[in-house]
Amino acid sequence: MLRDNLRTLWTEPRPPDAPARVWRDWALLAAGLGSVVLEATLRENVVWRPVAVGFAVWLCLLPLWRRTRPLAMVTLAFGATSLLQVASLVAAPREPVGLDTGVVVLVLVYALLRWGSGREIVLGGAVILATFALCTVTYDTTAAEQVGGFVFLWLPGLIGAAVRFWGTARERQLEQVRSREREQFARELHDTVAHHVSAMVIRAQAGGVLAATDPSAAVEALEGVEEEGARTLEEMRAMVAALRDRGVGAELAPPAGVADLERLVRTPGVHLKVDLGLDGELDTLPPAVDAAVYRIVQESVTNAMRHAVSATEVVVRITGERHTVRVSVRDNGQRTGRGRAGYGLAGLRERAALLGGELRAGPGADQGWHVEAELPRGRTESGAHPRPRR
Repeated sequence: MLRDNLRTLWTEPRPPDAPARVWRDWALLAAGLGSVVLEATLRENVVWRPVAVGFAVWLCLLPLWRRTRPLAMVTLAFGATSLLQVASLVAAPREPVGLDTGVVVLVLVYALLRWGSGREIVLGGAVILATFALCTVTYDTTAAEQVGGFVFLWLPGLIGAAVRFWGTARERQLEQVRSREREQFARELHDTVAHHVSAMVIRAQAGGVLAATDPSAAVEALEGVEEEGARTLEEMRAMVAALRDRGVGAELAPPAGVADLERLVRTPGVHLKVDLGLDGELDTLPPAVDAAVYRIVQESVTNAMRHAVSATEVVVRITGERHTVRVSVRDNGQRTGRGRAGYGLAGLRERAALLGGELRAGPGADQGWHVEAELPRGRTESGAHPRPRR
């Protein structure tokens, strides 16, 4: 397991979209250089002052590239520190060489775990540990001081790793939301295309039957096919644009709802009449419930056009009660033993269940096919807004 974890860490890619340089970098540089000037001027016991000042300026410049080249900056900073420690061992000065401003290297430790790839983190961590070990050998420190220094050195790295993990988790959550949205768009596309194509097929069949006896009615049927086809293409373009590139740049109309049902059921076929009845308060439904009601009616009417034997009418009743919305769709076709179970009804049941409601579908007691749904209204004061009738 340890080997697998190390392999996973080694192959971990860099986080995407790392900013090259922002205003905070320049503020950090200005603060660092100002601290170098003040410390070099006011502090008296600076060993090898020119070397210490040059080294501190070097460390202040490196954070400018810490996000785009985290391993290189860590190697340059801690490599220079190691060289300075070796020089201290050879020359044996009485005091440590360097300025306190060198603490800026902690920013590089943070950046290594925040923006580095797994390979860079492993190699950069080895460089940091080697430098820490060399400093421990150079200075005569107690075990408590060594432990405190180790924790102090790696604390920014732990913070960087935590920030990275939080960002990755948030991005994964957003991707899951986008995936669910794309799945919902795909279902909307299925429902929309199935409804319009069914209407087009029925109109075309009616036009073929009437062509010999009533040419004007056949022409009217063909015009209806053209209208349905144009509407289908328009809605398909909008939904496909939303599925492409996570929906970036897609200009979509609000999801269809109760206000769109009159347009939906307006002459859906030649022989099938749709009787739509709306009762109760339906203008302030939550968006999810509003869209679910529309899709339930759309799928049910589409199924009636496809499968209802000898049906002449579909009765749609939507009732808005205080806490629930009831949807009823019934056709007067012949009662058959065959079901209409498919992806459409399965999707409607799942949608109703996600909203805390229930959907039942099956043959009627005497005739036809019945679809009954009960959906909770939800709390309209928590975000629902009246939808204008279109």
